[in-house]
This record gives sequence, C-alpha cells and structure tokens, in this order.
Amino acid sequence: MEQKFKTKDLTTTAAFAALVFIMTYFLKVPAPNGYTHLGDCMIFLAVLLLGTRRGAFAGGIGAALADALGGYTHYILPTFFIKAIMAVIMGFFTYKVFKDKSRGWFIGAVIGGAVQIFLYTVIKIPMYDVAYALSRLPGNIIQTFTGIAIASVIIAVLDKGGLIIRLRKLELGVK
Repeated sequence: MEQKFKTKDLTTTAAFAALVFIMTYFLKVPAPNGYTHLGDCMIFLAVLLLGTRRGAFAGGIGAALADALGGYTHYILPTFFIKAIMAVIMGFFTYKVFKDKSRGWFIGAVIGGAVQIFLYTVIKIPMYDVAYALSRLPGNIIQTFTGIAIASVIIAVLDKGGLIIRLRKLELGVK
C-alpha cells in the first residue's frame, strides 16, 4: 500500500525540524562540558503535536542538521538515530501505554531522555574513551531534563488554553 504525504504534513514536519535546528544551533547555553541547548524541548513538542513518526523524523533531521552545520560531523548519524529513538519512546508511552496523554508524554520524555543519555554515552566510548564519555554525563543530563522542564511549561500553557487539543485536531485529525 502506497502512503501519500500531504503538503501540510511535509511543511509542518519541516517547520518542526527547523525549530529543533534553531533551538539546538542558535540557542546554545554554555555549560561546564561544552554547551547545552533547547532542541530536545522542541522534539518533545513535535512528538506531542505531530505524532510519533513525524515528531521523530523532525527531531532527528533538525538535530543532525545542527551537528552538520555546527562542525560536529562525526555526530550526524548517531544524533539522527538517538534523537529519533528518544522521540519514538516518548511517542510509545504517550499514545500506546497511557490513556492520559499528560502523564504519558512526561513519562515517555523522561524514559526517552534517559535512553538518549545512555546512547550518547555508549557512542562516545569508542569515539573517545570511557573517562571522556562519563565526564559528559552531567551535561547530557542537564540538557535533557532542561528540555523536559521547559517543554512541561510550554505544554501546560498551551493545554490551559485548550491549544494542544485544537492543534492536534488540526494536525492529526485527532478527536
């Protein structure tokens, strides 16, 4: 069965990929181990508003593009897959495990974020060494959980105004 993409699907997915890129590439916050960013926050919002597949694709593309243009070319493929895996895990908990989306997205984001931290640590071991990989853990933890915290605030504000439901209806045709 051939799946056709609608123009709206392509443009909203691209828009979220751009938001992930912008929040990763341009809004860097200096940290002891390099920098942290708010790209993960946009990935969490993308999954919530676009669904699992499109959110994962937008997150992977946007973050990988930030690595490509930021000079971290050795991270392009790992970043694409790790961010997509994080998004798929969040989507699984949001849409498959929990009926209460507000609880499901948060638990999914925490578990997906923990998997992201683990995978980045594992990837860094052969690239550098164990000591380096472990030294980057605090920065990865701060980045991931900052993204979850800020996404929580944005989602709470959007939800309070009923915008999450309306945006999901417009985007996914969800009731």
